[in-house]
Order: sequence, then C-alpha cells, then structure tokens
Amino acid sequence: MSEISLIEVETASQPSVAVIWMHGLGADGTDFEPIVPELGLPAAPGIRFIFPNAPHRPVTCNGGYVMRAWYDIISLAPESREIDEAGFLESRKIVRQLIAREAARGIPSHRVFLAGFSQGGAVAYLSALTHPERLAGVIALSTYIPSPKLITAERSDANHHLPLFVAHGTDDDVVSLGLGEQALALVKTLGLAPEWHAYAMPHAVCQEEIQDIGAWLADRLQQLDD
Repeated sequence: MSEISLIEVETASQPSVAVIWMHGLGADGTDFEPIVPELGLPAAPGIRFIFPNAPHRPVTCNGGYVMRAWYDIISLAPESREIDEAGFLESRKIVRQLIAREAARGIPSHRVFLAGFSQGGAVAYLSALTHPERLAGVIALSTYIPSPKLITAERSDANHHLPLFVAHGTDDDVVSLGLGEQALALVKTLGLAPEWHAYAMPHAVCQEEIQDIGAWLADRLQQLDD
C-alpha cells in the first residue's frame, strides 16, 4: 500500500473485524479517528479501524485547488453532481486493495465494513455495492451517489442483502438532504433495506449520530458472531 497513507486504530489485540472509513473532501484520515472511543463498542470482537488518506488532486469546483479528494468534482448543483468518473473508479480500486490487505492479515471480506462521510461515503457506496465478495455492511454519512449507472451496471449479487446505516443532516448546505434521499431511494430499488437517520445538523456529525452508529455496529458485530 505504498501508494496511499493511512491511520489505524485497533480496539483490541488480534482484531477479527475491520472498518475502512473514508473522509470527506479536503479532510484526511485524522478526521474520524477521534470518534472510535465514542462509539461505545463492546470489548470483543477486536476491531481494526482503517482511515486512509485520499490522494491529492486538483478539484475543479474549488477553482482547481489541490487537496485530498477521492475524485474531482467538476460542478455542483443542489440536487446533482458532475464528477470525474475515472477518479471515482480509481478510489474504488484503493478500497479494494485495502479489503484485500485485510484478507491477507486474516480478516475476510465478510467481516469488513466500509464507512464514509460525504465524498468518502460516495466511494463507500460504489465500492460496497459493486464488490464481488460479501462485505459486513456500509455506513454512509451525509453523502450521495454521483454516478448511479456505475452501480447499476456492476451490481454485486454477493452484497444483495448488505446491511446499510445511512444518515444525513436536515440542514446540510453542502450535500443537500435531497441528494442523500436520492441515494437512499436508489439503494432501495436495488432491494436493500437501509436503516435511515436524519438529524437536525449541517454538513457534519453529531453526538446522537455517533451513538446510533455505535449501536448499529454493535448489533451487526453480534450477528457476525452468531
């Protein structure tokens, strides 16, 4: 993984579950690292949280400014995004490499969760719903699906019943609630049954949301070991 830097946090020695968590545009892997102890997760099984840093690239909608980004955003509108799909697919490749890295370290894909905020959540959606091997679940926060056709064209049978936690702020002025609801509607048309949460917040994460993520993850962990 020399091509991407990352941060790892393990909740116990010899973790048997992994969570790969992608940050939003312009942030980095440190963004969500502090919430790990706030999730209130059980002591077992041990979890390895992986927070990769997106590559640096020019972002067109920000005047070409170079920042950490999972893909270039060409234009913004309240209910749509025009993006560089090649970059989007490159980031999916990074996620697939991270999943394979965990398998090589003893954590198979069906014990790997993908999580992401905003742009990182879009990558989590694409990566999970098109992954050829079964995954444990997805946490999609304040995010959207910019290229639905990429998902519908490569929809994975292995993740036909993928558990999803989907959350959005009702006052989000960066990724509108409408964009989040569009993504929610799409995954429902694919036969999935996401757990949906809306919070009175802007483009951010709130304490109630962190608690709900922790409860959802704890429930999924119990089902993994049943």
